Amino acid sequence: MVRRQFLSFILRWLVSSVAMYVCINFFASFSDGAEWLRSTIWLYLVAGLIFSIVNVVIKPIVMIFSLPFIFITLGLFTILVNMAMVALTMWLMPDVSMTFWGVVESCILISLINYLVNLAMPDVK
Repeated sequence: MVRRQFLSFILRWLVSSVAMYVCINFFASFSDGAEWLRSTIWLYLVAGLIFSIVNVVIKPIVMIFSLPFIFITLGLFTILVNMAMVALTMWLMPDVSMTFWGVVESCILISLINYLVNLAMPDVK
């Protein structure tokens, strides 16, 4: 049971890392002198890990507090919550920044990638 959950987390971490690779390379910018980070795999593994932890720890709390807005907007407010999670991940990444529209596009891309992975991977109970 625990082993399956651990393997599920590792798989989701790797998928998040691949999604962060795509998002960072297309939509992010690096601070001066940090362009060398683009060629390291550690940047994307750390970004995927941060994104996974943010989604596991912070996102459920934010979703609970935003339930009234989610009900009023018939679920559309979850897009803003997802954008906030991507923005928080980029804020926590050193020397990497992303514009508002980059966050919007990254949110859409990550949602699409996670949807495809959820189709292929059964739920772990």
